[in-house]
Amino acid sequence: MSRRAADAPRPPREEDPVQVRRVVTGHDGTGRSVFVGDDLVDPAAPVLMPGSEFHRLWGADEAPRFPGDGSMPTHASYFPPVGGMRFGMFTLPPQGEGPPAGVDVAEGLKEIESLLPGMLAYMETSDPGMHTTDTVDFEVVLAGTVVLELDDGAEVTLQPGDTVVQNGTRHRWRNPGSEPARLAVFICGAHHDAIARPGSS
Repeated sequence: MSRRAADAPRPPREEDPVQVRRVVTGHDGTGRSVFVGDDLVDPAAPVLMPGSEFHRLWGADEAPRFPGDGSMPTHASYFPPVGGMRFGMFTLPPQGEGPPAGVDVAEGLKEIESLLPGMLAYMETSDPGMHTTDTVDFEVVLAGTVVLELDDGAEVTLQPGDTVVQNGTRHRWRNPGSEPARLAVFICGAHHDAIARPGSS
């Protein structure tokens, strides 16, 4: 085998995590616009959610002020508070994929909380996948097919290029296809009057 062939990067495999390129701009000391970042972001891929990936690309817990140096504001939770925002992508595997046999569920839940802080608190225990967040979510389907389900089984099927404005509604996502489905999402914190969330504990 030639050295060139040996050194060539192997082609990506279907099961490899997808890295997302993130380019960030900011201002220099004179206020001139500059590029301040160009890197690859690895996804969070919890063991209890095989095939699912969550790219946390940007976030802030309050409105930014400019000019700024382009540093990412401090934030922790997956969903933003009122006045905050999040930008990311998520990937849904085809329906029917479950956790690997023998996985430690308690440890897996701890991992999800570590990778995606606060997400589990919104998930309904009696109706898996259903959740209601205190946010407005702007989503666009990038690849694959996804089904968005609301209350009483109301559904819509979405294809690449389709968009959704999710106004704090109870919902879940499902991938009925044979390939992963990928969506980009921008999330804004919103006021949400207290309601009884079915299945919440």
